[in-house]
Amino acid sequence: MNIIEFITQPWPWYVAGPLIGLTVPTLLILGNKTFGISSSMRHICAACIPAKIPFFQYDWKKEIWNLVFVLGIFFGAVIATQLFSNPEDIIVSEKLVNDIKQYGITDYSQLVPVDLLNWESLITVRGFIMIVIGGFMVGFGTRYAGGCTSGHAIMGLSSLQWPSLVATCCFMLGGIVMANFILPFILSIQF
Repeated sequence: MNIIEFITQPWPWYVAGPLIGLTVPTLLILGNKTFGISSSMRHICAACIPAKIPFFQYDWKKEIWNLVFVLGIFFGAVIATQLFSNPEDIIVSEKLVNDIKQYGITDYSQLVPVDLLNWESLITVRGFIMIVIGGFMVGFGTRYAGGCTSGHAIMGLSSLQWPSLVATCCFMLGGIVMANFILPFILSIQF
């Protein structure tokens, strides 16, 4: 197996998990930095918005490493999808296929179902609810919780922070409620 084949295969949890987990002590050792993705939006706003908003009045240049990290995630994703993408259809559980077929979702040729996320569906009521309202709720929830899932679940839990445990439990509960109750309701909307 060559290196390209090795990289493109799914990595087992016992390899990927520790690699993700090692980012926490590495950041702490290298510069007493904390890990989180949502804070990068604050840094971008602090750099780009010249208004005198107190929330954005800090030395964002000290956090430039976070912006470089997020750019690395973005460009890593672009490289992975362009060079290492799997040309075969995504394998989806037969039970899931049967469950969501009733909502008109049948095309699994992409990473996200094409029937659900395409340009035509974005101009529907269902698309507005999922993209605009959903995006606002994620942004509001991230700010309200004081961080995102990666910040709380990876950095906060590993440094034994009680608020991160509460936030992570709420993220999990919210995901269960969303997947089992709210999303089926939104997908059943016909306009």
